[in-house]
Amino acid sequence: MDDLGQDTALRAAKARRGSPFLTTKEAAFFLGLKPHTLVKMRMEERGPSYRHHGRYIFYHIDDLEAWSKAQSK
Repeated sequence: MDDLGQDTALRAAKARRGSPFLTTKEAAFFLGLKPHTLVKMRMEERGPSYRHHGRYIFYHIDDLEAWSKAQSK
């Protein structure tokens, strides 16, 4: 894993312990997607639920897990 991936993994792990909210980049890493994929899903009104905190967008870890589980076949 490169430095960027390790940094993102550490930040996601820290967020999991502290705050349940993840940035788009952290949420994408958590789901195994590219950040642009989540951006595109938002624009197409599909994908996991997200929240606006001011001008920022965050994903709640429970919403990500529920969406991921719903994708299983």
